[in-house]
Amino acid sequence: MNHRDRVLAILNYQTYDQLPIIHFGYWGETLAKWRDEGHVTAEEAATWGDGNEVDTVVAAKLGFDMNWTCAVSADYSLRPRFESKLIAEFPDGARHVLDGNGMVILQKPDAGSIPAEIDHLLKDRAAWEEHYKWRLDFDPARVGRVKPIPNGLPRGLHCGSLLGEVRNWVGVEGMSYLLADDMELFEEITSLVADLCYRCVEISVTENGPFDFGHFWEDICFKNGPLISPRMFDRLIGPHYKRITDLLHSHGIMFTSLDCDGKIDALIPTWLENGVNVMFPIEVGTWEASIAPWREKYGREILGVGGMDKRVFAADYAAIDAEIERMKPLVALGGYIPCPDHRIAPDAKWENVQYYCDKMRQTFA
Repeated sequence: MNHRDRVLAILNYQTYDQLPIIHFGYWGETLAKWRDEGHVTAEEAATWGDGNEVDTVVAAKLGFDMNWTCAVSADYSLRPRFESKLIAEFPDGARHVLDGNGMVILQKPDAGSIPAEIDHLLKDRAAWEEHYKWRLDFDPARVGRVKPIPNGLPRGLHCGSLLGEVRNWVGVEGMSYLLADDMELFEEITSLVADLCYRCVEISVTENGPFDFGHFWEDICFKNGPLISPRMFDRLIGPHYKRITDLLHSHGIMFTSLDCDGKIDALIPTWLENGVNVMFPIEVGTWEASIAPWREKYGREILGVGGMDKRVFAADYAAIDAEIERMKPLVALGGYIPCPDHRIAPDAKWENVQYYCDKMRQTFA
């Protein structure tokens, strides 16, 4: 069996010969540290990206078989994006910068976390009409020629983002105000975004297929739950998922995964009801996410990739052994593939990641 066959067998609750060792990429700071330690070259650290040739090289050095987010993608973003512009600079080196989403963010020297939101252009209908709406016009050129995914790996199709991109434009607070103050505008924005995603997927499945799974990105939850009311999410966003997953199903694509950080539990019913059945990356975090309680509640309909506590990469071999033991009964449930629950962080030790890959291969051969 190749890795594509293994992945599909696991998601179909069929027998397979060995568990694929899957990863979800690395922070840039992680690659920089490994460059300084001599594990990767300067060029590899600078040019790594999900699914590119360097990704394959670095994965092989560590012992991973594949990156789950190695998927074909169209351009679902603002087109063109906003030109980055310095708004203000402060004595401590911090800066306010307008980013490609039209968001003013706080950049701090040597900061490795997500930048704080300061302000955003998209505040009302006038800003939507002037700066954003035309940037979401559909053009077949958004679906260009795609680089082939290496033979023997599953072919994923990135289907866009139905709410996460909007949150990137208006911010968490701005999205909350928009829902309360101008529901009509919110629905117009999300409908246009969803239509762009649908039309790009429609061309992709026809011209760039076949594909083994669809994949959305959202990131609309935090450690305590969703950034939007589950009831509103179900009513306003759910039907857009259904339209796209129905399109995927019509082309024989029965698996759709969704990348959403945070505590996603309250949104799972909407995703399942609307054709999204593979949860990813199942962040262990402070809320101890796991496929187990979801399987108990929703049955074999819910599948998963992720749920491996990447924090053990900063510890020792004993911690890695314990984490692999913890995952044994989860793997035994079927329909689940372990994967570090987000990008591998800068505190990860190279030899620990290698040990994890070797031990996983021994354990689940």
